Amino acid sequence: MDYFNAFWTGGLICALVQILLDRTKLMPGRIMVLLVCTGSVLSAIGIYQPFVEFAGAGASVPLLGFGNVLWKGIKEAIDENGLIGLFMGGFTACAVGVSAALIFSYLASLIFKPKMKG
Repeated sequence: MDYFNAFWTGGLICALVQILLDRTKLMPGRIMVLLVCTGSVLSAIGIYQPFVEFAGAGASVPLLGFGNVLWKGIKEAIDENGLIGLFMGGFTACAVGVSAALIFSYLASLIFKPKMKG
């Protein structure tokens, strides 16, 4: 049942984002920022974590989940270090994911020889 919940939840998130891309004139970068900020806000008001516990990777892998991770890192750092944690918590919480994305994208660029569109 965990796999099923993750599948339909992640699929629903992706479908809603695709509708947002198709029906609005928002650029993809702005939609990505909107998703991260929405995940952070939903985490701050306590809605997103129960959603992650229900859906697992279906809710934690999309960009909404990235916002959730940022919020949790900032909250923990503020609890530990005070106001300075506002600036360091997000970096600490998401460093592994961002590093992996950079490393794997670099390796993919070596394998597939990207070209600039012209």
